[in-house]
Amino acid sequence: MNDFSSHAADLPAPTRFGWIADGIAFGADYNPEQWPEELWPEDIALMQLAGVTSVSLGIFSWGLLETADGVWDWGWLDRIMDLLHAGGIGVNLATPTAAPPIWLLRAHPEIATVDADGHRTAQGGRLAWSPSSAVFRRYALRVVRAVAERYGSHPALRMWHVSNEIGNENGRCYSEETGAAFRVWLAERFGDVSRLNAAWGTAFWGHHYTSFDQVEPPRGARTGHNPGLLLDFERFTSDALIAHYRAERDELRRITPGIPITTNFMVMNTPGATDHEVWAREVDIVANDHYTIGADPFRHSELAFSADRVRGLVDGRPWMLMEHSTAAVNWQGVNRAKSAGEMARDSLAHVARGSDGILFFQWRASSAGAEQYHSAMLPHAGADSTIFRDVERLGATLKALAPVRGTRVEKARVALLFDHDMVAALRSGRKPSDLVDPMDMPIAVHRALTLRGVAVDVLPSSADLDGYAVVIVPTLYLVDDALPARLERLAHDGAHVLVTYLSGIVDPENRVRTGGYPGAFRDLLGIRVDEFFPLMPGESVTLDTGHSASVWLENVDAHDAEVRARATSGERAGVPVFTRRTIGRGTASYLATRPDPEGLDAVLAEVLAAAGVVPVVASEPGLDVVRRVGEGRSYLFLINHTDAERTASASGRDLLTGERHDGTVRVASGAVVVVEEER
Repeated sequence: MNDFSSHAADLPAPTRFGWIADGIAFGADYNPEQWPEELWPEDIALMQLAGVTSVSLGIFSWGLLETADGVWDWGWLDRIMDLLHAGGIGVNLATPTAAPPIWLLRAHPEIATVDADGHRTAQGGRLAWSPSSAVFRRYALRVVRAVAERYGSHPALRMWHVSNEIGNENGRCYSEETGAAFRVWLAERFGDVSRLNAAWGTAFWGHHYTSFDQVEPPRGARTGHNPGLLLDFERFTSDALIAHYRAERDELRRITPGIPITTNFMVMNTPGATDHEVWAREVDIVANDHYTIGADPFRHSELAFSADRVRGLVDGRPWMLMEHSTAAVNWQGVNRAKSAGEMARDSLAHVARGSDGILFFQWRASSAGAEQYHSAMLPHAGADSTIFRDVERLGATLKALAPVRGTRVEKARVALLFDHDMVAALRSGRKPSDLVDPMDMPIAVHRALTLRGVAVDVLPSSADLDGYAVVIVPTLYLVDDALPARLERLAHDGAHVLVTYLSGIVDPENRVRTGGYPGAFRDLLGIRVDEFFPLMPGESVTLDTGHSASVWLENVDAHDAEVRARATSGERAGVPVFTRRTIGRGTASYLATRPDPEGLDAVLAEVLAAAGVVPVVASEPGLDVVRRVGEGRSYLFLINHTDAERTASASGRDLLTGERHDGTVRVASGAVVVVEEER
C-alpha cells in the first residue's frame, strides 16, 4: 500500500468528544473469549466490586469473529457487549487486526513481515502483518467495516481501539512489497533522485542512484548501510504504520462519526519504531501502554519521564494509560512482582502527570497462551488474593479522585527536549561510541530534577518554548536549522539553556554538520570542538568539582564562554567539561561529559539557580511532586517511592482520606497523598 496521506479532513468528524467514563476511567483489556461463558457473569460482578468502568474488548478476536473467509460468528461478542452494558461498564471496542487469523495467514502468507535477512514471519505470534501489504489492508478494512456496522450504535460503546501496539512486533518489514512502497515514499519526499543522492551522500562507496527503482530497503549486508538511507527507512516505517492506522480510523469515522478513536502508543523505556509526535495528531484521545522494568532501580523515574513525555505530545491535555501491570509481566528475564503499594503508586504517578484513565493488561490472568504468567487485575489465585484486594483499593482511590479529571498538569518552568528523529538518527549508522544511549541523558536529567521537586515538561523540539525559564537539550543528536536560533532568542529574553554532549551533530538528513562540533549549537554556546574522546567501558575521570564522569569527553575550545569545570585525570586532564556563555539576560551552557548523579545534580542546580527556578512546593528530596490545576482549583500529588517518611509544605484537604493539612504534609514510606489545595 502506498497511501501515506490522511483523508480525515473529508469526514464528518466532530472536533471534541466526551470522556469515556464518569470520573477517571478504570479497567483493563478484557478477553472473555479465553474463558467459558458461564464465568462471564462472575467477571461482571467482580468488575463492579472493584469499581471498573471501562474495558478494552475484542483486541485479538479476529479469528473468532471471522472463522473462515467471509464466515462470521457474532454471537459471543453480542452477548458480552450486552452483559457489560447491563453491568454499567463501557467498552473500548477494538478493531481485531492485531492478530490476523490462521486461515488468512495460510491463504496469503505474503501479508507477513520479512526480516532484514529475507525470512518471512511464520504463524503463531501477533502483529505478523506488513503495513505495506495491499492484501492485508483489504481484509483488515473488511473486518473493520463489519465490526463498526454491527456495534457502532451499541449503547456500551465508548471508544474505538484500533488494532494494538502498532509497530511493536511489526516495527520493520523488508519485503519486496515494502521495498516498492519505500521507493514511492522516497519519490514523494525528494521528487528527483539527484536530491536523494545529495542528501544521503551516495558518492561514498559509489552508491550513486540513477533512479528511485534502484533503491532497496536496508536488508542484511556485510557492511553498514548509509546513515541517510537508514534514517529515511525509519521515517518511512513510521509513516507506513500510521498510514494503516489512518485507513482503519477513516473507515470507522465514516460509519460512526460520533465515537472517539485511538490506538495504544508505547512510550516506554526503549525507543520504538513510531514517531509519536506525528501519531498524537491523528488520534482523538492519546493512549499509552507503559511497563516498568523490574531490574531497573530507577524504574519510577523512567515512568515519570515517560508520562511527562506523553503529556508533551498533547500540549498538556489529559490522556489515558491504556495498559500497565498489576504486578509481574511475562517478557523480562526475571519477571519481578511489584512491591507492596507499588501498583497504586505507579497508577497514581500517571494520574498525577495527566492521565485520566488507568487501565491494565488484563482483567483475568490467562491460564493458557503466550502470556499465561502476565499479571492481571484478577490473578490466577482469584478474588481472594493480595492483588485483587489492592485492585479494589485502587478503584476506591480513583473514585475519590474523580474531581481531578479534566484538570491539567500545571505548566512547568523547565522544558526538556526529546525527539523521535534524534533517536532514529543516533541508531542509524555507526557512531563514535555504543555507550551513548539516546534515552540515558534525557531520563537522568529528568530524574535529577524530579528528585529536587522541580516540575519538567518533556517536549518535542518543535514545541512552543516561550515562557520557559530553563530549556534543556540532552543528547539531541539531530536538529534542524531553526532550533538554535529559537534558543538564542529565548536566552536573549532571559531563558537559561543547557545543551549536553552529542547534540546538534547532524542535520535532518543525518549528515554531519562540518566546521566543528557541536555543530548547530557552536555559535549559541560560544565553543568549538575539533575531536571527540569517548571513554572506554568502565573508564572514568575526575573533575575539579570533586565529582567523576564517564562515557564521553571532548576537546572543547571555550573561545567565547566561561569554563565552569574541567577534567583533572586521564590523558585529557585539563579539558573543559562544563561551560557557560552569557547571552542577553540569559545563558547558554554546555555539558561535555556524563557526570555521576551528584555531578549532574550540581550542574542542574547552577542552571536552576541562575533561572530562579524553585520546586513545585518546598519538600524533602525523594518526593514525586506534581500539581494539576483546573478552574479555580488545584490538586497537589505527593508520591513517596522511598523507604522513609517525607514531608512537604502544603495546606488543604486530602482527597483520599479527608484529613486536613495545615502547612505540613507527612507522606509515609510508599504512600500517596493528594491535597486539594487552598488557593
